[in-house]
Amino acid sequence: MTEPKRILFVSQEIFPYLDEETPMRLRNRQLPEYFQARGFETRTFMPKFGEINERRNQLHEVIRLSGINIIIADADHPLLIKVASVQSARIQIYFIDNDDYFQQRLMKLDENGVEYNDNDERAIFYARGVLETVKKLRWCPDIIHCQGWMSALVPLYIKKAYQDEPSFRDSKVIFSLFDEEFQSTLSENITEKILLKGINKADVEILDKPSATFEDLCKLAISYSDGIIQSSEHVNEDMLNYAREKGIPVLEYQSPETYADAFNNFYDEIWSQGKEMIEEEE
Repeated sequence: MTEPKRILFVSQEIFPYLDEETPMRLRNRQLPEYFQARGFETRTFMPKFGEINERRNQLHEVIRLSGINIIIADADHPLLIKVASVQSARIQIYFIDNDDYFQQRLMKLDENGVEYNDNDERAIFYARGVLETVKKLRWCPDIIHCQGWMSALVPLYIKKAYQDEPSFRDSKVIFSLFDEEFQSTLSENITEKILLKGINKADVEILDKPSATFEDLCKLAISYSDGIIQSSEHVNEDMLNYAREKGIPVLEYQSPETYADAFNNFYDEIWSQGKEMIEEEE
């Protein structure tokens, strides 16, 4: 059985573009480096939050990839794609940018420590921006690894709205659970904002309530993923149990010394299961 060779990392935050060396940021930087050194093709994305210094990090806009308008709640939002390189790791990072959602704005909390009331829209824009950019690149990832709540809508879009796109037709989606979360509820019309051709209200029923939460958003991601990784030592047990009850493979927490090899094996397991199902259908 051939192993996956192309991996798309849809990350929420990456060191050194966000200064503090948190476990998530370090891991999201190290994984593409690890796999690229072993002969895999990788593409890595993160949002271009306002605290990222474009000059210091040598970001520049990729004109040929920019220019798409993404419609959310009947409003057009231009998509800007920027890119930079981590020279020490010899990896390239693509940044999803937009004046309304990311320019001059921090990651989750504003300058007063208050959560942005449109974080759900920002997650929608990020997910769709990544997928539209990969389409433009005409690149076909075998594994799509989503890391952080900002990437939580990617599994739904892959399995429903983009399922017939050549770039994603055979992709397997893995979602990482971390110990970070947000406290505020999602907007009351979140389901209407998410809907695209191929997605109906029944597909996002878990969010169709007056006060959908972070946990509901992650459970939606789990429902449309092929595998789940416990990426922090302590995460919400209800979400892990939700995945197990659905029969979705779960990779339990791995130490910093073992996680890269464990992820490699888990990717191969998820990819192999997918190929076996295709062969059985044929």
